[in-house]
Order: sequence, then structure tokens, then C-alpha cells
Amino acid sequence: MQQQLLPCVEIDPPGTARAAVVWLHGLGADGHDFESIVPMLGLRPEDAVRFVFPHAPKISVTVNMGMVMPAWYDVAGLDFDREPDEAGVRRSADQVRALIERENERGVPCERIVLAGFSQGGAIALHLGLRYEEPLAGILALSTYLATESTLAAERSEANRAVPIFQAHGTRDPMVPLALGTRTRDRLRADGYAVEWSGVPDGARGLPRGDRGGRGLAPGAAGRTGVAGQDLSERPAGALKGCSDRQYGRFRPPDWTVPTADVEMLTDFRKT
Repeated sequence: MQQQLLPCVEIDPPGTARAAVVWLHGLGADGHDFESIVPMLGLRPEDAVRFVFPHAPKISVTVNMGMVMPAWYDVAGLDFDREPDEAGVRRSADQVRALIERENERGVPCERIVLAGFSQGGAIALHLGLRYEEPLAGILALSTYLATESTLAAERSEANRAVPIFQAHGTRDPMVPLALGTRTRDRLRADGYAVEWSGVPDGARGLPRGDRGGRGLAPGAAGRTGVAGQDLSERPAGALKGCSDRQYGRFRPPDWTVPTADVEMLTDFRKT
């Protein structure tokens, strides 16, 4: 029986899509969460990139008193040392896999698909991307962590051992502590993955505040936020204050921009 596809917000290029980004939102949000980021990337029409923003299923979330909300998996508590709802992670990964397969059917090969995610969505992106049987164009992991770390060694795919990974984490993230992000980075690097890391100054949830020097978003511009090369991983993460992700468009300060590394990962499609 064919799996029913998740409902999605889709932004298509003017012509036929030759590349795709599947971007997963965080807990309690929906597929519209990162929709507004697309114009900020400065992609050209000829880059022909389709953006797919799926809506997570609505499930009961234990840590939020059983409230039903969009979530990629259940969260029992704020003890991140305990692995989360593995069955839920795998179920959501299968649903996202179906979206990647649909892109293949629409003419976009895996090597031209970036899997991106924020918080819970980033956990799914890492889980699936590191295990995917065909090479992907890249993994974008924002304010997130390895949700199923204990099974990675046995399940990781050789096809994606060289996949480019960009990881960013706000230094004052009140939901997912910075230490979880750095632990994920260190584990992946120890396993031989090429992880580009950005500890985002003053960034509460993983995207940096705008560079007031005015460099903008041009691919290849020096630095990302005016602090290029600065490793902020040792700064305190701040206290946990809840377990839901506010809608991106409402939560971010108006001067936030997109890391240049994100743009470069997406515009690498131009090379092929």
C-alpha cells in the first residue's frame, strides 16, 4: 500500500525544477514556518530550485501535557540525554523519505536534493540524511541534535559519508542547549563527517542576526555575520524555558539574515 504523502507548502521555480530543498520545521510549527526565507537566499530563477516545506503530523506531545500539535516525534521530557521517541523519529523519517522519492519521480535526483531542518525537524534531517542510501547534495541542521545517536554507527550509509553538513546553533538557545549542538558536531566529526559549524552570536534559535556591515547574502561573501571563524561553542546555552518552537516569521528579529554557508550549499546546484 502506497504511503500517503505529507501535506506541504511548495515554492516552485519559474521553469522545471532541477534541484530541491526539503525543509522541516520545529515542534508546534508548520510548513509555513520557513517559507519566508526563500527570497532571502537570493537564488536565481535559472538555479531552478524547488522548496518543499512539509507539515508534521499532529500528535499528542507528552512534555506539553499531552496537547495535540504538529510534531515529528513525541517528547517525554527535557532530559536530552535520554533518546526520544524512536518509533516516532523513524515514522517521520519514512514520511520524509517519501517526499524525496517524489522529487526523484519529478526528475530531481538525490544528488541535487538538500535535506534541511530546524530543531525537531533538524533531528529528522540528520537521522534520515546520514542513513539515506543515495548521495544527497547536503544536510542543513539548525539548532538541533542527533536524536538517535546510539544506532548511527550501525545504520549510517556509506553513500553519505561525504555529504556536506552545515550546522548552526544559537548561543543563547532556550530550547535546545548549545551543548547538544556541539556534542552533535563533535560526534559527527569524530565519525569522519565534514561538518561546517556556526555558533550564532545573539541568535536564540539558530539563524544569525544580520551583519550590520552590510555584506548581504551574496554567495562567497567573506564571513556570515561579521564574526567569521569565531567559535562560540563554549558560551553558556541558557536555561530551558519550554518545549515548543515559535513560528519563524514571528520569532526572529527583523534584521536576521541567512548564513552565507546556507546559500553556498544551495547554490552549489549551479555547478552541475
